[in-house]
Amino acid sequence: MDSLLLKNCLILEQHGKTVHKDILIEMGKISALEEGLSSAGCSSIIDVQEQYVLPGFIDCHTHLGIIEECTGKIGVDNNETSNAVTPHLRGIDAVNPLDVSFKDAVKSGVTTVMVGPGSNNVVGGLSLAIKTSGRIIDQMVIKSPVGLKIALGENPISTYGIESKCPVTRMGTAALIRELFMRTEDYRELKQQGKINYRDPRLEAVIPVLQGEISLRAHAHRADDIVTAIRIAEEFKIHKLVIEHGTEADLVEDCLKERKIPVAFGPMLTPRIKMELKSRNYKTAINLVNAGIKVALITDHPYNSIDQLRTIASLSIAEGLNPSEALRALTSNPAEILECGQQIGAVKIGYDADLVVFDGDPFNLNSKVIYTFVNGQLAYSKNGKPSFKV
Repeated sequence: MDSLLLKNCLILEQHGKTVHKDILIEMGKISALEEGLSSAGCSSIIDVQEQYVLPGFIDCHTHLGIIEECTGKIGVDNNETSNAVTPHLRGIDAVNPLDVSFKDAVKSGVTTVMVGPGSNNVVGGLSLAIKTSGRIIDQMVIKSPVGLKIALGENPISTYGIESKCPVTRMGTAALIRELFMRTEDYRELKQQGKINYRDPRLEAVIPVLQGEISLRAHAHRADDIVTAIRIAEEFKIHKLVIEHGTEADLVEDCLKERKIPVAFGPMLTPRIKMELKSRNYKTAINLVNAGIKVALITDHPYNSIDQLRTIASLSIAEGLNPSEALRALTSNPAEILECGQQIGAVKIGYDADLVVFDGDPFNLNSKVIYTFVNGQLAYSKNGKPSFKV
């Protein structure tokens, strides 16, 4: 059985302390974690020489490989704008794992991403969680689908309203979402009663949301749009809701905290190109964290490049975010938002061996990634393939 032993790791834990341990990796999983592990029987050994080792970073809101780089319009597959309501679209059918952005991801220590449709449609389709190393998307999947995308605010109105198509207003957006959920409820009831003998792919895609199997992921910047997403979720007894972007989320933090609704916050490194972004500020994320709300930092790649995820965390720390909270916002929090928190997001026995090794303080931007491991396999090495000791 192939195994890899990482010796002399300085593991940065999520409470901010560092511990000196060795990490044994077998079958892509962390199988042992303690100081002074024996190398007997190990296929390969790497001495990381007391460099920082962290769980691989996780970005729980991207369009990685759906909006491809270096291709122009032919590689932009994130919005099926032939119809405002497309719940049956599956992100997995559009991701190109050979997009150059995947190399940027592993080079910067990002080992897992959520990839999904964009926000021009009122209902965009189904997203998925994948590892960032591989050539066949089906072999990279952690969970698919992981959520159903809806979008409130400017984007659907700007896409369809300008052509006098619904939605022209925020009321129209909410009405289209309600109509879809009502139709799905009726369809599901008839199906359970054996009164229909056909499948509607649009409604089949929504049933897992109503049954609590996957999350409703709501694109919402403004506070009133966030509350609309909550209102609709409660009307249809949807208990798994994630707010994506959340520019004004701290204005309704009590509402979010009471319902334990997490926020995938960002992107931050963009200009305020529309009204919804006028309140964009690092303090929003800090206020949400201080209120006890689960926050994950995101790039929304390519709107911020995937290799800027650590930069966003570092800038958040500079603005006052506790470094331990910043680490959680890149690891355990997004893992839990993706409902994969028992598999990724921590350096623990039994977890996937998704690890990143830095040559200095991970949140000092002068520090560089030395190695990135995905499922225990070397996905990136700063100085080429390392010399494995046996």
